[in-house]
Amino acid sequence: MGLGAIDLNLLVALEALLEEKNVTHAGVRLSTSQSAMSGSLARLRRHFNDELLVRVGREYELTPLAERLLPVVQASLHKAEEALSLTRHFDPHRSRQRFSVVMSDYVMTMLVEPLLRVIAEEAPGVRIDFHPIVDGQLENETHLRCHDLMIVPLGYQLPGVSEAVMHDRFVCLVDRDNPRLLDGRLGLRDLAEMPHASCALGKSHTPAERQLETLGITPKVQVSTPGFTVLPFLVSGTDLVAMVPERLARRYEGFAHCAVVPTPFPDVPLVEAMYWHHNRHSDPAHRWLRETVRRVGASLDAPSATTDEIAAADACHDEHAFPELTAAS
Repeated sequence: MGLGAIDLNLLVALEALLEEKNVTHAGVRLSTSQSAMSGSLARLRRHFNDELLVRVGREYELTPLAERLLPVVQASLHKAEEALSLTRHFDPHRSRQRFSVVMSDYVMTMLVEPLLRVIAEEAPGVRIDFHPIVDGQLENETHLRCHDLMIVPLGYQLPGVSEAVMHDRFVCLVDRDNPRLLDGRLGLRDLAEMPHASCALGKSHTPAERQLETLGITPKVQVSTPGFTVLPFLVSGTDLVAMVPERLARRYEGFAHCAVVPTPFPDVPLVEAMYWHHNRHSDPAHRWLRETVRRVGASLDAPSATTDEIAAADACHDEHAFPELTAAS
């Protein structure tokens, strides 16, 4: 049977159905009703003379044929995207493109303002919709497909492509009048005994919390928040300690009555990376967006990051995981 006898849009539906293993979720991903997606599945079953998805308990699983089809369909659609992008041209000065980017509150605080300044100058008609990280969203290919970029700490096993864009390090943040401060410093014993205010992004610990655990210290978390930016205000006027990115701490220390204190263990780098789905990799507009984010991130790193910090962060990037830091001697 020739290609002309087949609705090639069914390949897009087939990929969504096989990846999601769920008719409803595949419909949401393609902005299609459940009944339309069920119709596509019925047509695909007739074409392949195979069930493709079979119910096992409360879930669906792929048939052996569907398991073999999935990588072939993924590769075919990826090549089709590359072929179509060869003839596209993206002119940022004239474009009215709309992008969608997911990022943490910390990245929004540090990156968005300089990014928007660059975009206003180079691509005044471009629009970017910024979205916060939602619990359960990370490490989910469906959400990665729904957005152009996700900028999150490096280490999440998202199924797309990743590249480090911004580096920082963790410091301790306490109230200026905290009695445990001695010569502007805290010790490991202080961090073991003090109540902590913690940032909880999904199920993962921050690199600084992982370092404490490496040293045999389990932080006594008294309060947790879904982001970093509120932590300075929780620490102010209390006996709490928070471990936060240094750039954020420096920004808030002036009016949150907080003191920025070095960690009593070797510097722990924080690497923020942009992730994107491989289907967007060759798109000219998406390449421009990535390059713009890359330039802005590099401009933020240049004035403050030391050579040692960037080298340590790059090592973390190469491993695609949070660094395994050794205990302090």
